[in-house]
Amino acid sequence: MDISSIEQKIPCVSEQAHHFVVEATSTATRKAYRTDIKIFAEWCEARSLSIIPANAVTVADFLASQANEGVSPSTLNRRVAAIRYAHEAAGYSTPTSDKLVSVTLKGIRRSSGVRATKKSAATIDKIYQMIAQCNIKTLQGKRDKAVLLLGFAGAFRRSELVGLTVADLEEVSDGLKVLIRKSKTDQEREGHTIAILNGRLNVVGVLQDYLTSAGIKEGAIFRPITKNGKIRKQTLSDRSVAEIVKRYAMAAGLNPNEFSGHSLRSGFITSAAEAGANLFKIMDISRHKSVQTVKSYVRNAELFKNHAGNSFL
Repeated sequence: MDISSIEQKIPCVSEQAHHFVVEATSTATRKAYRTDIKIFAEWCEARSLSIIPANAVTVADFLASQANEGVSPSTLNRRVAAIRYAHEAAGYSTPTSDKLVSVTLKGIRRSSGVRATKKSAATIDKIYQMIAQCNIKTLQGKRDKAVLLLGFAGAFRRSELVGLTVADLEEVSDGLKVLIRKSKTDQEREGHTIAILNGRLNVVGVLQDYLTSAGIKEGAIFRPITKNGKIRKQTLSDRSVAEIVKRYAMAAGLNPNEFSGHSLRSGFITSAAEAGANLFKIMDISRHKSVQTVKSYVRNAELFKNHAGNSFL
């Protein structure tokens, strides 16, 4: 059993309405949910328990079992969301709203006592180290440098970066206007345009060099490249962005395990905070809806600025 089969059971709606109900959840989220539901289904089947509908005791026992296997609280939160989605999509009341489930999750979080390990931010100094390793004599090197620079300069999420097309770019005197058609915080696809400065990084020049060399005049900007150096028509996967970041982090002498695709986004925000950029100007680029989320980056960047102990330590 998976999300696809469950979604087919959405009751009492036309084919057109069914399509929009499914589209209410992003493709990336549904992909993650499929994995979570598969794990939950296999766990239930091994114990001859009902999967859909499940009861609160089953869900609580599943969460406890997963926690004992070392699954993180954040992953368990997503699995609870997947179970909720599956039940609601199939027309059943969800067992995840039961107090037993929320109390079990709370107990797991308190028992784990483990602070989430955050990946390192690819700040401006690290970006310079990483792009220095790009072999711009090759098409792959040109593409990878463009991925690193555009991903950093636009504080892009991986899915946003690989979703860009040539039509989303508008070159202006100071750099680029980039239309982000859909993002994590814009599931309704209203779109959001951000400004990317050309600046010392020469983002526009690097991007245009790659597009010209690849012969890309329309469609997806970032695409896979064959071993023979040929550009493909498909869109680069968001996982490939993470692999590119890790590869050049390692080439620059950094620990690749400390970096991810998100490092480009967090790197811009952290670098902007360290440079004293206005909080709301940062949010214009990062498109965060929560001030508190961005303030955590600012606080980390300013831990030693105007320190309370400056006068006596």
